[in-house]
Amino acid sequence: MQHKVLIVEDDVDIARLVQLQLRDIDCESDIIGNGLEALNRLKDPHDYDMLILDIMLPDCDGLKICEQVRTSNQHMPILMLTARSGEYDRVLGLDTGADDYLTKPFSFIELSARVKALFRRSATQVETKEKVPEIIDLGVLVIDPRRRRVTLSDETIELTAREFDLLAHFAMNPGQVFTRTQLLRDVWGYHHDGYEHTVNTHINRLRRKIEIHPEIPDFIITVWGVGYQLNEAFVKANRENI
Repeated sequence: MQHKVLIVEDDVDIARLVQLQLRDIDCESDIIGNGLEALNRLKDPHDYDMLILDIMLPDCDGLKICEQVRTSNQHMPILMLTARSGEYDRVLGLDTGADDYLTKPFSFIELSARVKALFRRSATQVETKEKVPEIIDLGVLVIDPRRRRVTLSDETIELTAREFDLLAHFAMNPGQVFTRTQLLRDVWGYHHDGYEHTVNTHINRLRRKIEIHPEIPDFIITVWGVGYQLNEAFVKANRENI
C-alpha cells in the first residue's frame, strides 16, 4: 500500500530531494514551505501517513507544529529534519512528540531507512492498539491509555507525549527491569548511539511530575547497573492503602 507523506521544509532543494527519495520507496508526498499552511493541511488526521518536519521555519517553529499535531493525532509518525544537532535540541524535539530526529546534512539512504522503520513501528502500534487496557490503576496514580490522561490523587498531571509513552510502558510491564537501550527500542522505537542520556532526562522529568520526592522515587526506581523498573511492591501497597 502506498503511503502519503507531508514534507514541511522551506528549503526547496532539500524538499524536492526528499520527495524524490520517498518516491523510490513508493511514497507519495506533498511539499509545504511554511508552518501555518502545514497546520491547516493537517487538520484532517487521515490525510497523511507521516509528517517530515523542519524545525526552523520562517513563520512558525516546527516544535510547536509537532506539539499541536500530537494533540489531535497520537499515532502519525513524525520525523524531524533539522540543522540543530545538539543534545538539548534532540531531547526537545523528541519530547514534543517527534518519533525520530535526523540532522542536516543527512544521507538519503539513511532517510529512507528511517522512514521505513517508522512505518513498520506505526503498523505494529495499530496491531497492538486493541490490547491496550482501558485503565491502569497504580493506586493514587491512574493512567487512561486511550485518552492519554494521567491523574495523581485525582489531579490531572500534564505529561508530554514521550513522558506519557514512557510511563505507560512501565505501567503495562510492572516489575520488569528495562535497560536504557531497551527503552529506546520499545518506547522511542529505535536506537542511536549517544541517545541513552535522553532516557535519563525523560525519567528525571517524569519523576518530578509523579513522585512526591523525585530524588527518592517510589513509582519508577533505578536498578543500579541495569536500568529502571516500575516498583511493583510499592504499587501493590499503594492500592491496598486506598
